[in-house]
Amino acid sequence: MEENVPAKVLIVTYYWPPFGTSGVQRWLKFVKYLPQFGYQPFVFTPENPSLDTRDESLLADVPPEAEVIKLPIWEPYGLFQSLQRWGGGKTVRSADFVASGKRSWLGRVAAFVRGNLLIPDARIFWIKPSVTFLHDFLTSNAITHVITTGPPHSMHLIGLKLKQKNPSLRWLADFRDPWSEWDLLDTLSLTRWARKRHQRLEREVLQKADEVITIAPYHQKRLEALGGRPVRLITNGFDTDDFDSIVHQRTDRFTLRHIGVVDELRDPWPILEACRQLALANEAFRKSVLVEFIGNVNSRFQERVMSDDVLRTLVAFVPHLPHREVLQRYGTTDVQLLVLAHTSIAPGNLPGKFFEYLASGNFILGIGPEEGDAARMLKDVGRGVIIDRSGGERINHALLTLFESWQSGAALPARAPEQFSRKALTSQLVHLMRTPA
Repeated sequence: MEENVPAKVLIVTYYWPPFGTSGVQRWLKFVKYLPQFGYQPFVFTPENPSLDTRDESLLADVPPEAEVIKLPIWEPYGLFQSLQRWGGGKTVRSADFVASGKRSWLGRVAAFVRGNLLIPDARIFWIKPSVTFLHDFLTSNAITHVITTGPPHSMHLIGLKLKQKNPSLRWLADFRDPWSEWDLLDTLSLTRWARKRHQRLEREVLQKADEVITIAPYHQKRLEALGGRPVRLITNGFDTDDFDSIVHQRTDRFTLRHIGVVDELRDPWPILEACRQLALANEAFRKSVLVEFIGNVNSRFQERVMSDDVLRTLVAFVPHLPHREVLQRYGTTDVQLLVLAHTSIAPGNLPGKFFEYLASGNFILGIGPEEGDAARMLKDVGRGVIIDRSGGERINHALLTLFESWQSGAALPARAPEQFSRKALTSQLVHLMRTPA
């Protein structure tokens, strides 16, 4: 590479601002810092994705060096929503679609189609036009590195086909979630044929990519076993720029705050049951506690809370907020609630918000596997605890201890672990891109 001439890398991602979901953050932040390491990022993303949440403020993180290329996409979600309205049903939110219990007949049909006909996902119709466009684009712009990030795992099939057309292309496949072992698939009524097709496509991606990256040690081991090759670990993280302006304040109410999606796989009910019991037994707790959920919340869960005479006085639901507003709320939070999915892959649950919680300096109270990746990392940092969802008495005890600490004014924010800063993680990515194949 010529001196002072930036190397070029193309990132293929479905999630990009103004998308406001957590799937945006990982590669938005990599793109933000790549120019500082001598790389010019090109981002390839849909022109008209199915947006359920928007956050225009995230566009401020896109560096001027980045070139964003958009191509129209057709997705079947609009058709499904039209059918839902025609059938007399309500518009289905993403937090309601992930369901393990009873569904309407139309919901069952949609889940079957999504799981068995749209493999690996509903973005399969974007693969062919994207490959046609990108094959020429990569050549004309002399781009030799391509990164695909999934889910949706259709993005990896774009990388696979580009690699087949140009074997000299250096392709990195980033798994933010598993594929064939993803807990979401267990809610989609997969046939044996569909499961095997997911596995075959996954194996091909794992074996043909020049490098495979994932976010958690558990997923790293599983992908290595499935692909028979080394997999690199680059976790999610936090951006120090986001937390510079946060001011921690003494709260008027003992505030427990959950940020992000609540669905049937990520169910906070054990924490709410503990709050309910403490409120009934401790008048000071009942008068002081506030449990706030920010983001997309499953309708059944919300209805269950609001139908409880005790909980509806303690719990508040706030719709999705722009990321900068979420950041400010860290300063008025006493306990960050972390809810890990109760599924077979729960030990690998290490979501992006976990690292923002760490950066906030607030105490983290989580429910999930006590020997999982998040629990081990939290134990190393020493700023929180994760308790199995069946550990009701220990959840009660932890909450009461935290409440008493808040009453005494003893709780103080901690320093964030620098190794999880987005800039440090981008350094890891760049080292991997520069390592010879």
